[in-house]
Amino acid sequence: MTPSETRAIVSLSLLAAFVDGEKHERERAEIKRIAEGLSQADGVNLPTLYQDVLMKRVSLASVAGELKSTESKQLAYEMAVCVCDADGAQSDAERMFLADVRTSLGLAASAAQFSQQAEEIAAAVPAAATGTGTAVAPAAAEPSPDSAELDKSILNASILNGALELLPETLSTMAIIPLQMKLVYRIGKAYGYELDSGHVKDFLATVGVGLTSQYLEQAGRKLLGGLLGKMGGGLLRGLGNQVVSSGMSFASTYALGHVAKRYYAGGRTLSAQMLKDTFSGVVQEGKSLQTQYLPAIQEKARTLDAGKVLSLVRGA
Repeated sequence: MTPSETRAIVSLSLLAAFVDGEKHERERAEIKRIAEGLSQADGVNLPTLYQDVLMKRVSLASVAGELKSTESKQLAYEMAVCVCDADGAQSDAERMFLADVRTSLGLAASAAQFSQQAEEIAAAVPAAATGTGTAVAPAAAEPSPDSAELDKSILNASILNGALELLPETLSTMAIIPLQMKLVYRIGKAYGYELDSGHVKDFLATVGVGLTSQYLEQAGRKLLGGLLGKMGGGLLRGLGNQVVSSGMSFASTYALGHVAKRYYAGGRTLSAQMLKDTFSGVVQEGKSLQTQYLPAIQEKARTLDAGKVLSLVRGA
């Protein structure tokens, strides 16, 4: 893939991030932070691309013109779909945008199937967790859950998401967010709270994890590291040191789990700032543990493939 194609894919992803015009300012700030924080590679200057998109100096037509190969067109479309789905079901504006992307890139109608798969992953939350922001407190004192078992489930979820980060398929990256949401849901439930998806999203946003921005960060590291779109048995032998060393999916999942455990165990008394500060501290702890658990992460990655991702999210 050429540097111009990589720039075009990132530009299309940023266009997708802002197409519905409903991003909270907090999420916009996270997207900007990621654009500034991801390293430059192959001549890709993300801060410049971010400004170009915001100032409308790039268009779908100009981006499509930079994508020459079939592989780059398909990858660009997949990235745009996952960005639109990262924070839940697609809006009408996002569906229209993706239809325009398919037309502009000359993709076959079968490309819409990928969009359906991504929406299934985005929507794969427990039935009781649907809603717009509710966390129903326990009606009576609940027996304390087994703390060691919760710690084990947090570690297992962190290893699984770390493994998904090592896979080249865009849907694998997409699966990380709903799996994180399910982890928070299960922890709240263990302490007697019935959470809906709106509350879980608010919890993630409060600690500093934006859904769209997190997907962009995960996928951006893969793309700039040359991992997205690669296939074949050589992947796990030459796993892109950039992705392996960062391990952000392991660390962020580990931190989300442990902060959620403290929050719901303590009766949801932590302030927003305390949650954010605690999350930042536990992320650093997770980063330090990632090296220790890297063999387990790599071994888990060897058992996964694109065909297992949807069933994995459904069954979590």
